[in-house]
Amino acid sequence: MEFLIVSGLSGAGKSTVMSVLEDSGFFCVDNLPPVLIPKFAELCLAGTGAYEQVAMACDIRGGENFDGLFEALDTLREMQFDYQILFVEADTKTIIKRYQETRRAHPLMAEGLNLTQAVDRERQAMEPVRQRAQYVIDTTSLPAKKLRDRILEILAPGEARRFEMSISVTSFGFKYGIPLEADLVFDVRFLPNPFYVEQLRPQTGLDAGVRDYVFSYPQTGEFLEKLESMVDFLLPQFEEEGKSALVIAIGCTGGRHRSVAVTHALAEHIRSLGYAAGENHRDMTRG
Repeated sequence: MEFLIVSGLSGAGKSTVMSVLEDSGFFCVDNLPPVLIPKFAELCLAGTGAYEQVAMACDIRGGENFDGLFEALDTLREMQFDYQILFVEADTKTIIKRYQETRRAHPLMAEGLNLTQAVDRERQAMEPVRQRAQYVIDTTSLPAKKLRDRILEILAPGEARRFEMSISVTSFGFKYGIPLEADLVFDVRFLPNPFYVEQLRPQTGLDAGVRDYVFSYPQTGEFLEKLESMVDFLLPQFEEEGKSALVIAIGCTGGRHRSVAVTHALAEHIRSLGYAAGENHRDMTRG
């Protein structure tokens, strides 16, 4: 099994690292007390395959004395339990800038230190952990995409361990509200409405009659062509930026006819590009 301990300086990118690991299939645990690490390792070993890949974050929040952590790591070695440490760091100027941008307080500022003093104190306290690390990543000038690639290279050296962005295309009805999780929202209420065709009203956008009706109008084909062109451009950009999940929402009035037909067509197009795109019709059976 893979057991990775993620540590490093506050503000250096541990949360980003843990997110990449979670998206890659790791079971992630944040800041487990060191005394519990050997017991947790035993639980992983006794599992039924659910804990084949585990990542555990350990940082200054657990206290500046890392004797307990080192004792736990020594116990793991005695158990012949293999693990690796990944340490993330950045220069002081970069960490201070990140804290200023997020307006969050450094964990050690509760001791009355200013931000610069807190970062310096943490760097000194974390040095013994850094010395034990198999991997050290400096994120000072590392974009999210390159950080993700570096982590994946550590997990599978020399292999193309693919990091896939999760894509979901969902239809909805505006009268029921816009999906809160949507990243991109498109309104197709300008298209001719099958609701006003009596024989089509009971059907949905997945039925051939409704789809044929919606796409019989030239504006539908023109809209879909422009939408596909936009998606063709955006997907690689989102991947390059390191986005792990993308939700595209397409809405009509009730979410039963037009949005369903267009959503189905767009999802098929995205899959034809080689992406694994999920398709969901939130309001198709309502009302």
